[in-house]
Amino acid sequence: MLLDSTLAYLHFLSIFGVAATLTAELVLLRPALIGQSGRWLARVDLIYFIAVIAAVASGVSRAIWGAKGWAFYAHNPAFHAKVGLFVVIGLISIAPTLQFLRWLRAFRRDPAYMVPAAELKRARRAVMIELHLLLLLPLLAVMMSRHLWL
Repeated sequence: MLLDSTLAYLHFLSIFGVAATLTAELVLLRPALIGQSGRWLARVDLIYFIAVIAAVASGVSRAIWGAKGWAFYAHNPAFHAKVGLFVVIGLISIAPTLQFLRWLRAFRRDPAYMVPAAELKRARRAVMIELHLLLLLPLLAVMMSRHLWL
């Protein structure tokens, strides 16, 4: 029971980390982005990546060693929907990450570099979509744990 509780706690913390870093990215993605914000974006995105890895690792650990066991998750459609949604969010995050890295290189070459408005808008939209999709994960988790989709 202690192992299951610990794994659940670590999973929740990592998901909160994902949400917090995405929110921080959204705050930093504002018009007239300055060089320092561009550098912060790349750092926050790295922390986001670490939080995602922690969420996956703790989630897989819960599924394998948690109280419900793999048999519960393997045949649960809500679990598959949750994992699929998480993958979709991850795929959406690739474009902003690549953009942040391009901006970081541009800021290093020219400290006065200004991010084009269209690029900023595109990155902000992607992060906003990620955040909105992230809101569905707890719903799927509740459905999964309450056997609402079986």
